[in-house]
Amino acid sequence: MAAANPKSGGIVIPHAPKWHQRLGAFLVFVALRALLLTVRCRMRERSEFFSPSAPAPVIFCIWHNRLATCVKVLEVHRRPHNSGAGMAALVSASRDGALLARILEWFHIQPVRGSSSRRGAQALRELTTWAERSHDLTITPDGPRGPRYQVQDGITSLAQLTGLPIVPVALNLNWKISAKSWDKFQIPLPFARCEAVVGKSIRVPANASDAEREELRRQLETELRAITRD
Repeated sequence: MAAANPKSGGIVIPHAPKWHQRLGAFLVFVALRALLLTVRCRMRERSEFFSPSAPAPVIFCIWHNRLATCVKVLEVHRRPHNSGAGMAALVSASRDGALLARILEWFHIQPVRGSSSRRGAQALRELTTWAERSHDLTITPDGPRGPRYQVQDGITSLAQLTGLPIVPVALNLNWKISAKSWDKFQIPLPFARCEAVVGKSIRVPANASDAEREELRRQLETELRAITRD
């Protein structure tokens, strides 16, 4: 998943998964599904957006290195909030993104392909369409290439276009492996415990100026970092 930039233009066709990526995606799905069955999650809210009376849909904002755990948390805990619709997630249009997109499809999450460097404007339009169909949206604001824990401005542009609130969610594992990638990607170990912290939501007014949107971006980054524990 990645933060799209509306300034990216042109018609760009995202990379489609090759046969070996489709096979790999299925194997990853099976292994991850089995692993996540052993992970215990506890929800802690600083917001009201997982309650049954919460407005729907919303934009969930989760760091890129928490992708392996987020499917379990969002699947289990968002249902009371928006049980009648699905979820769409922004995924890079790259070759690596093709593999991730296929994995998300196995988890019944609709991938939308795009990033700040490729297919950004098209991806924003597609995400807006899914929001109009009452789908929740999920963005990793520091993806697909970082810097780690730095919110890009694509998510605030999306919130301004759709009118949806941004809900920051931090997934803190007590037992994990951290990869040697740019984001130190986290893989939960069997029987790990996950504390899912829901931060204070942020809304971007439709008439927000560039300066106001930048201030809200900084607020979102501050809030998401405050609830994140490595």
